[in-house]
Parts: sequence; C-alpha cells; structure tokens
Amino acid sequence: MAKQKFKTEVSQLLQLIIHSLYSNKEIFLRELISNSSDALDKLRYLSLTKKKYKEINLDPKISISFDSNDKQKTLTISDNGIGMDKDDLVASLGTIARSGTKNFLEKLSGDSKKDSNLIGQFGVGFYSCFMVADKVEVLTKKALDKKAYLWKSDGQTGFSITESEKEENGTTITVFLNDEGQEYTNRWSIDSVIKKYSDHIAFPIELHYTEEKDKKIENKVEQVNSASAFWKKTKSSLKDKDYNEFYKTLSGDTEDPLMHVHTQAEGNLVYSTLFYIPQKAPFDLFRADYKSGVKLYINRVFITDDDKELMPTYLRFVRGIIDSEDLPLNVSREILQKNQILEKIKKNSTKKILTELQTLLDSDKKKYIEFFELYGIPLKEGLYQDFENKDALLDLMCFKTNKSDDFITLKEYVDTMQKDQKSIFFLTGAKLSELKNSPLLEVCNKKDIQVLLMDHEIDEMVFGAMQKYKDHDFKSINHANALEEIKDSESKDDKKTKTNVEPLIKKVKKVLGEKVKDVVSSDRLSDSPACVVADSNDPTAQMQDLMRQMGQAGMPDSKPIFEINPDHKIIKKLSKMNKNKQFDDSVMLLFDQALLVSNIKIDNPGEFISRINKVLEKAL
Repeated sequence: MAKQKFKTEVSQLLQLIIHSLYSNKEIFLRELISNSSDALDKLRYLSLTKKKYKEINLDPKISISFDSNDKQKTLTISDNGIGMDKDDLVASLGTIARSGTKNFLEKLSGDSKKDSNLIGQFGVGFYSCFMVADKVEVLTKKALDKKAYLWKSDGQTGFSITESEKEENGTTITVFLNDEGQEYTNRWSIDSVIKKYSDHIAFPIELHYTEEKDKKIENKVEQVNSASAFWKKTKSSLKDKDYNEFYKTLSGDTEDPLMHVHTQAEGNLVYSTLFYIPQKAPFDLFRADYKSGVKLYINRVFITDDDKELMPTYLRFVRGIIDSEDLPLNVSREILQKNQILEKIKKNSTKKILTELQTLLDSDKKKYIEFFELYGIPLKEGLYQDFENKDALLDLMCFKTNKSDDFITLKEYVDTMQKDQKSIFFLTGAKLSELKNSPLLEVCNKKDIQVLLMDHEIDEMVFGAMQKYKDHDFKSINHANALEEIKDSESKDDKKTKTNVEPLIKKVKKVLGEKVKDVVSSDRLSDSPACVVADSNDPTAQMQDLMRQMGQAGMPDSKPIFEINPDHKIIKKLSKMNKNKQFDDSVMLLFDQALLVSNIKIDNPGEFISRINKVLEKAL
C-alpha cells in the first residue's frame, strides 16, 4: 500500500510531542501498556457476552521484550486482545477522529511536565512513543478475522499499511528506539516504569529478558505487576501512596488526586466503588460532550467507560470505578440507564461522595476551598438537578462576602447573623470587584450586615430560585424591598425628606419615561446618589441576559426601579433645578451611571459620553 499522509492535526500533535514533551518521555510505555489493557478488556467482555467470541482461547496478558544487541535497538509490547483491522488502523493511528486532539493542542501550555500529563487524558497516548522512536511498527490481527495488517511510520512523513501474517489475534508494537530511547533496552528501567505507572493493570505484564548464568544465556519471563483488582483490596491494607499510584494508572494523570473515596458494600447490594477527585479540573469540565471519568465493571470485568449515567452530571469531575456483583454481564447501555441496581449504587455513591466532601470541609477547610474553587460551579448545578441531596449540597456551598475575602459556608453565615436578622442576604453580579463596590451594599455595610457575593452566572439561576436554608429565607438585595427587615423605623425627619423629594421624583419620572418601572426614594443608599434594582417579582437584568443566552429571546424586558438618595448633594441640587436640558442630561447621566455600576448595558453609550463631555466642559 502506498504511504499515506497524516491528517494535519496529527502532524502538529506529533511535532509537539516529539519536541516539547521529551522531559517526561517514560510515559510512552505507560500509554502503550494502557492501550493493550483496553484491548484485553474489550475482548474479555466480548468473550463473555457474544457467542461467536466464546471459541477464542482467552489467556489475557501483555508481553514486553527488548533487543539491545542489534544496531537498531528495539522495544516490543504485545497483547492478545481484540486487535485491529485495516479500518481500525487508519481511524486510530492515522486520523484521530476525535475532538480531543484539537482540545489537546489548545490546552498545551509550554510547560513540558504539565503538557505530558495531558497525553493520557486526551486519548492520544500512542503517539508518545515517537518521543523515543525513529520508527514504529504495529502488527495486528482482529479477533475472528483471517487477515493481519502491518502499520509502519517514522512519525514524520506519514504511514503505510500492508497485509501481513500473524497467528494470534492481538497487537504487537515494535518501537525502533532512537539514541535517547535506548535506556529502555534495560530490564531494570522497564521494570521501574511499569512499577511506577502500571502495577495495577488488571492483566499480567510479562517481561522477557535474558540472563547469563554459569556462562550460559537463559531466557527468562517474569510477571512484573501485581495484576489485581485494586479496588477489591481491603482499605486497611492500602496506604495513601497506593491509592495515588492507582489513580495515576487509572486516569493518566501525573499528579496525586485531591482526595479519594473507597467503598466496599455488602448486604442486599454487593459492590465496590473507588472514586477520585483530581487536583486539576478536567479539560472538558464545562463541555456538553464531556467524557465520563467513571468505569463500570461487573465482577471485575470491564463493561464501559462511556456511560454518563454512572454519576450525576454535576459530579462529572469524579474519576473512578464502580464494580457490581449483581448486574448481568450482557447488560446493554439501554438497560444500564434504567437499571434499578445501578441506580441504587449511583444514589448511594452520590451520598457517599457528598458526605466525604462535608468531612473534608469540617476537618480541613483550606483543602476543601481548593476543591471548591475548582468544582464549585458544577456542584452548584446539583442544587437544581438533585432535589434529594439539596440540603447536603447547600452545606457544601462557600461564598465570599462584603465583610471578608475568605470563603464562608451558609452555616457560618447563619451563626454570625445579627440578632434580629432573619434572612440570608446575597448580591449577584458579573465580577467580585464590582460587587464589593456596589451601591446596593451601602446600608448593609453601614449596619455591619453580611451579604454573600455571587459572581457566577449560575448563581443568578440557582439562588434566585432557592427559597430557604434551614429556617432562613434567601433574599437578593438586587431586588426592591429585600432589606425591609433591617430598615430603621421612619422618623419625622425621614417622612419630611420623602415629602420634599416627591416633586423631584415626578420630574425624574418624566425624563426617564418608559426606561423605568418606577422612581422611588431610597432607604439603602448613603454614599451614592442613585441605584437601580429589580421589582420584587421581576427577574434581574443579569437573569434576563442569561435567559437570552439560553435561547429565550422572546422574553419581555423587565424594567428596573430607579432609587434616588434624597440626602445626597447631587440629588439636593437637582431638586432645586428647573426641568430643562441640563436637568434632563443630569438625570440621564445618573441613570446610566446606576446601570453601569450594576453591570447592565446602557442603551446608547455615545449619548452617555456626550453628556459626560458636557459636564467636563463646564467643570474645567
């Protein structure tokens, strides 16, 4: 067959891997072993569930050998797994027909240690062998097929595929090592890498080597990994180091996880689960087509790692394993989605993870905040997805406030509430810096009342619909009348001031017209002349924007309420002005200013600038 060119993205990928990720070149062996393990998992599953595969004499193993004597030194990794046909070879080793490749390229930072960590996560691990190879040959035969194929490439000019001969099904990869890769023709180097990355691969990894004894050369075969179902081991027999090493094997990550949760349940349901939370958020955390990080096994037999039903969507960052003894091996994806046993395991696992997160929060808040800063947003999704665990999720929420840059929980907020305070006050917006300087906070700051500052879009949706935490109502101070309970009793002077400002309010209403729902005298302002709020029953401007982004384009605009501070110097001067062009411009400036400080778009920025320029001309 004539040589074929790599697709553009594959060529880019190869160049980056070869030239940028060299400092961690040992990961190539981890990736090739992981691919062999996947091939064995697939064949074992088929042999248990599909009649035509039962005739295969299954003795799953991975064999590794090396040749250090030839001019061209080689390392060979072989398995007797599912194997590939011609189409599989083109799709897997010539194209990478997955969105992961593009994302991989976009995520590269230039830090070789960090970038090498991405290889396993993005499913492009095979190509890492070109860090140590002049060329690579892949001899493969798909189970039950008669034809075998040989794939060859130097990692630069392209690849070729020709028919070949192979007795057994499976794949043999021969890596023709370059000068830098020749250390992998050493028994101890190979053994060290396998122990580091692949000790818990569920199939035997056999290392073939020669040993001189009594001037005779003996051929030796040694199993170099434990080959056990790690999650079935008793928790008392395992240390944090063991859990961390298995996580790296499972996930392709090079860093220790943030935490792990290991459960071995007995009784009506018999299952084992081992979940991890990564130190760094998965690249596809906020993608609709995210890949599930949880693998399903049935009696230690791998079933799937592509089922999003294994975990709630809001826990999509979790990596790990579910192994059930009660599910049938031939369970289909459709059955999985409706299976009561799996649903119970999912339910129990969710509660267990949330419980462990609460334990972490109680015992090591600093470490928990590390978690929350990474995964707080998806966790908030659970508040409107998972009603059953809403209370547990609320206890896990953390917020910054107008009084502190440190995160506090809702429990901590309630414990430090003012004596007569009944509600939990919060303020939503786009940026934390803007929220801290919001005029809406002025009365709360003056009275030393704590307000939760929420600066993510999801906060607007979630907490806008959230009614209570324990016995305390949530109240958004973006709304009118939200602060009624902390309002001082109205004095005679206050009543007089309100009466005096009524003529001004009428004039302001005429200027603003349909732009506002109402103009009122404000009780919440002390330093600012004016602000805008939403009516108690209306969505905020931020919520309206969010709804538009979600496709609710036909939703009518809710107009804000314009609040003015009768004690402010500007407002007092306006009260003395006649209604003329200068008055109108001043009112419009105040209104646009109030919109901007609340991160609301103004109708006409050009007119706003023009009015400011007029003011500057007079002032200078």
